[in-house]
Amino acid sequence: MLVGPQAPHLYAPTPERPLRAKHSRLAADTQVEPHSHPWAQLAWSATGVLRLTARGGTYLVPPSRALWIPPGVEHAVTVVESAELCTLYLHQRPGCCGPAARKASAEGHWQQCRVLEVSDLLRALMLALPAAPDDGPVPAPADLDREKLIGPLLADELKRAAPVPLGVPMPQDKRLRTLCEAVLDEPTRHDTLGDWVRDIGASERTVARLFRDELGTSFGQWRQQVLLARALTLAARKRPMSEIAAELGYTSPSAFSAMVRRSLGAPPSKFFASA
Repeated sequence: MLVGPQAPHLYAPTPERPLRAKHSRLAADTQVEPHSHPWAQLAWSATGVLRLTARGGTYLVPPSRALWIPPGVEHAVTVVESAELCTLYLHQRPGCCGPAARKASAEGHWQQCRVLEVSDLLRALMLALPAAPDDGPVPAPADLDREKLIGPLLADELKRAAPVPLGVPMPQDKRLRTLCEAVLDEPTRHDTLGDWVRDIGASERTVARLFRDELGTSFGQWRQQVLLARALTLAARKRPMSEIAAELGYTSPSAFSAMVRRSLGAPPSKFFASA
């Protein structure tokens, strides 16, 4: 089901209220059409799993992770599993949320989409923010005071959040994009590029070249990122490591563990701990 963005203008951050929160319940398979806004956004799902596409990349976001989206970046949302979406809108101007936010906004990596770990404190602060729209009842003074107190602490916790290398780049070429979207939907349907290219009617050599030219990687490396993102989603459902390895097509948990170590430099136990 395709829907428009849910009235983000009613939650627009301002210098007076630089941090706004919006809570939404979204059913599985809901698709929020591409849109953008002039403020920064942090998208996080308290339950369920989201797939966000922004600036040429696709990100799977389970409850243990959040996606930072800079101002003006067009993005779209697909709900993989029924989700309680918590969206934070941030007014990015000097002094908007205290010294921590000023420092964060000055660093170049905050100008890019990035997946972040969600600590227990960050989770609690996001849920504690008032989430009434501008066309609702006028907020009580106590709620506004609470918002002002939470803002600087949340900004500092956001600055401390560890980035996770789980972005999956997406190409512009239509043939390659069709293949990539099919892999995202069902990454274990085929194992080799030769099997995948038969579904789109292109030669394996052509598709391998497109991966190198457009995405700067091989098909195998790109699909590995898809599998890691899917593994994190399965871990968020409390699936044991043996089941995750089997579902992703690995012959044993040790083979899956070796792939995670090669890709991320850390064992699965550390990578999935917060999921």
